[in-house]
Amino acid sequence: MRLRTLLIWLAVVPTVAMGGQVLVTADRLLEQSENLSADVVAGERAGVPLYKLMVGMQAERTMTAARWSGFPVSRADLRSRRAATDRAEAAFRRSTGPGLAVSERADRYLIEVKNGLDDLDAHRERADARSGSADRTIDYFTGVISQMIRAHHEFSHMDDAELTRESRPVVALFSASEMLAREDTILASAGPSEELTSSRFAEFTNTVGAHRFLYDTWIVPYLPDQDRRFYEQIAGSEAWKTKTRIENAVVSHHEDIDSGVALPREVSGWPAAQDKFAGQLDDLSADRARGVLAQADAKAGQLRAEVAWLVVGSAAALLIVIAVVVFTTRTVLRRMASLHRRTVTIAEETLPDAVARLQRGQTVDDDTLPEPSGDQDEVGRISDAFARVVAVSVDGHRQLADERHGFGMFAAGIASRTGNLVSRQLSLTEDLQDTFGHHEALLAQLMRSDQLTVGMRRQVENLLILAGGEIPDPHTEPMRMADLLREAASEVEEFRRIERHALDEISVEPRVISQISHLLAELLDNATRFSPPRSKVAIRSELVTDGLSVEIEDRGPRVAPERYEEMNGRLHSAPPYAVLAENAHRLGLFVVGHLADQLDARVTLRRSTFGGTSAVVIIPEEHLVQTERKPAPESAPAAPAPQAALDESRPELILHKHSAPPDDSLPVRPEPVRPDVPSLRTSDTAVRTPARDRSSRPTLPERVPQTHIAEQLRESRAPEAAARDSATPEEVADAWTDYEDGTQNVEAELRREQP
Repeated sequence: MRLRTLLIWLAVVPTVAMGGQVLVTADRLLEQSENLSADVVAGERAGVPLYKLMVGMQAERTMTAARWSGFPVSRADLRSRRAATDRAEAAFRRSTGPGLAVSERADRYLIEVKNGLDDLDAHRERADARSGSADRTIDYFTGVISQMIRAHHEFSHMDDAELTRESRPVVALFSASEMLAREDTILASAGPSEELTSSRFAEFTNTVGAHRFLYDTWIVPYLPDQDRRFYEQIAGSEAWKTKTRIENAVVSHHEDIDSGVALPREVSGWPAAQDKFAGQLDDLSADRARGVLAQADAKAGQLRAEVAWLVVGSAAALLIVIAVVVFTTRTVLRRMASLHRRTVTIAEETLPDAVARLQRGQTVDDDTLPEPSGDQDEVGRISDAFARVVAVSVDGHRQLADERHGFGMFAAGIASRTGNLVSRQLSLTEDLQDTFGHHEALLAQLMRSDQLTVGMRRQVENLLILAGGEIPDPHTEPMRMADLLREAASEVEEFRRIERHALDEISVEPRVISQISHLLAELLDNATRFSPPRSKVAIRSELVTDGLSVEIEDRGPRVAPERYEEMNGRLHSAPPYAVLAENAHRLGLFVVGHLADQLDARVTLRRSTFGGTSAVVIIPEEHLVQTERKPAPESAPAAPAPQAALDESRPELILHKHSAPPDDSLPVRPEPVRPDVPSLRTSDTAVRTPARDRSSRPTLPERVPQTHIAEQLRESRAPEAAARDSATPEEVADAWTDYEDGTQNVEAELRREQP
């Protein structure tokens, strides 16, 4: 997996986790806020009307009990009380209509309250007609009020523990007020006789203990300071003290009679005291209920604010985290990209250039190599490790280059000493030719030996070139291209098969004559070896836009296109010694490639029009000069006609390069000038090779044409003798053997290349 992907995942995973946690928390807080808002709405829409209805039902219950027991209660007061209850009921029914969002249990209690209110008119009619018992009617009112208190108890269960704890005193206040309302109803049911049944007395006793327990245990300890002070004011009032005294008197000073219990005279002061503290208790309950609703609404708003701050803060934190992660990721990726670019630059430019310089024998400065930065982070350590790897690699290549250079110097030394021996051999052959030039058979063998020795010297020069040396060039003046082609052809054993065509008169700089001659000789030797023995090899030169084009064309076997690509690649690369060792039998192309690089020339192998191979050499214009033509002196004798009539396609035999300069009395045959090609020569006389001192002989001296040849070879021959093939049967057999060997080698290579 890519480092970029890993860093992105490293940023995405905690970001998504944090975002998910924020969303879950925000959703929970929003849900809690919505629930609290719904509870507030339900309390305002249903709780407040329900409380008012409960107070109205309690007052109507007390008035109904008092009228039933015989107290003087006017019908107008009763109707007025009932009308107030009906208005509270209508308001309750409107507020609890469709659209009220309450819990399932609260909704069930509200439905029970509504169902109980449906029977209110029937119980009123029974009370007016005094049908049935008073206890049944009173129990009806008590049951409906109990359902209302249970509904309030469900409203107190809010989606917040603190608010639920704050709402419990409110429900306890409602229950305590109901206990006091029941006491009032029970005492009202005693009537003017102030007598209660045993069951009613027991109920009164229970309600007294219940409301005292509620106030002492569930109300006063949980009231806020302000409400507690208000309750203390109520509890310290005379009305409350009167209530307490009457309750104590009823419980302690009652008299048991046959019909039940006779109440003490103190109960007559109950209605006045109850009218005073009942309103105060109602106000305390209503204020506490409104306080809880306001607290719930504030809590809901606070939760919404918390959600907003949570979202904003979390978003800011996420943005900071993302910014830090992006900055870190970009920093790491930027450093990794810089390391990658640096590595690629070193791998593709610096290191290859250093290796190439070392292979060329040049020095490599340590400043060009990467240096350890000393950074202690991971990227810095990787960069330092890569710098050390490059340093080790360059040191290894430096050692290999030193070994290659040392081996090259060793091989060059061997080649130089061998070349000296070959030069001595050529000198010996030259002396033998001078001594036994009159013996034609021996002279022919000496010529054969001279030709083989020349080939041996060319192989020694190949070794010198591949070892990194240069062919010494003793020329001091330019050479005509026609003479250069003749000299290159004389280096080849099968020189008789070579046809030379110098289409343009141009000369070559002295400093590159030997290199160009050797390059062309290698290509000509390759062409003669891999073509039929009797076939001709054509070499022609002409001026082109980029310089001078020399084309060598043979009629050898067909070569596959991919084979040409391989050979052309071999021409443009300097292989190591391991590759040279594997291709020891095919070093000619490597030598040509080396010489082409030194000359900045282009050599291309391709298929010729005759099916063979065509080698095209483009010699740069910088190596060319115009041929100078000097007028011939009047006293110079004319060249013999038979010698001038020799076939240009049959080059003269050219002996070793270290021979003495030719005699000026012998004319040099110029190349024929084509009438349709403009000549670049400035004089009619061809440039001769200057005379050189035999004592300053170079390591691999140049062979000069027609030097130290037997006298009879310089004489003109009859035309029929020139036309007759002078090759011996042994030479023909050797040439045919070379051709067969070359053909077999090519066929074997083609078979190996086939899949």
